[in-house]
Amino acid sequence: MTPPPTAPTRQLDRNEKAQKIVWTKGQIKRYNENHYVVQSQSGRGAYVVISTEAGWNCTCPDHSYRQVKCKHILAVEFSIELRKQVQSYVNVIPEVAVNSCKYCASENIKKDGLRHNKYGDIQVFLCKDCNRHYTVNIGFEGMRATPQMITTAMQLYFSGESLRSVQKFLRLQGVNMSHVAVYKWIKKYVALMQGYLDKITPKVSSTWRTDEMYVKVQGNMKYLYALMDDQTRFWIAQQVSESKYVQDVRPMFIDGAATAKKKPRVLISDGAQNFHVAWKKEYKDEKAVHIQHIHIKGDNNNNKMERMNGEIRDREKVMRGLKKIDTAILQGYQLYHNYFREHEGLDGKTPAEAANIQIKGANKWITVIQNASRDLIN
Repeated sequence: MTPPPTAPTRQLDRNEKAQKIVWTKGQIKRYNENHYVVQSQSGRGAYVVISTEAGWNCTCPDHSYRQVKCKHILAVEFSIELRKQVQSYVNVIPEVAVNSCKYCASENIKKDGLRHNKYGDIQVFLCKDCNRHYTVNIGFEGMRATPQMITTAMQLYFSGESLRSVQKFLRLQGVNMSHVAVYKWIKKYVALMQGYLDKITPKVSSTWRTDEMYVKVQGNMKYLYALMDDQTRFWIAQQVSESKYVQDVRPMFIDGAATAKKKPRVLISDGAQNFHVAWKKEYKDEKAVHIQHIHIKGDNNNNKMERMNGEIRDREKVMRGLKKIDTAILQGYQLYHNYFREHEGLDGKTPAEAANIQIKGANKWITVIQNASRDLIN
């Protein structure tokens, strides 16, 4: 008579079965980081695996009656570990190093003082081979103000200051610029950065949120629709429209899928019917779920989305409304939210950092602008 398997043997058997579940397509359905459904290997339905304060819980008999870590919980843990390994790849936006002479391409160069003018200081380089001095101002060629002043003005503006307040700050630094010039900087560099950053794919989760908020454009009521990743808070796509409940938001959903190079498995929204219509046409499949009814005291609420709406509303109050529907301000604020604004809910990270996009350098604005400028030339 064969003796019954020992506890270590049974656990090893569970590990093997769990790995088989992970590598079998369609066996694990992820609703969010705390809620999974794992198909039964015997074909008798599926089991719900939920994270609690005490650890993972599974509705299968093995866990319910024996209180052991069943193959379904192990499969979920293996799946999470695999996802972390896949997401560990980081897109790095490096500092632009000046390592060759712009005249003869020699790398035998050195820093040789600063060029002073009324707008700031610019580093001067000396080429030891051709004996020529030169300055490098990638992305800021022809600008009277220094890169530091321009990017500081943009940081101040998107963090809440008005154009005229930024103008006053610049005057205190000895830079006499009009508020119109500051807006032109914003318009120019938002377009430059947008074209570059659109080529980088953020590592977002499979749970997205969407909502709308009203904004004033030339004194008229419009609606800003936004699509945001639940895990990283990365603002994936936006759309400005005339109406609230009947507007076709499929263009935003299409842009979102193009930006993330994927479609969400879970979409969380309020009860607006136009979200559900767009979800059915663009995101729905046999694994996708649309959670429509939001309850403030329930588990499925849209507080993260409302927080982002509050950010935008605070920015709009300072501007006293938008001047035109295709303004660079909204695109610029999306870039600021994703790449430059640190979020307490992300432990001080930016959404881009949470989405595995790392920007090197003390001044991230300069790093992105210089890389975008080089990318445009190449």
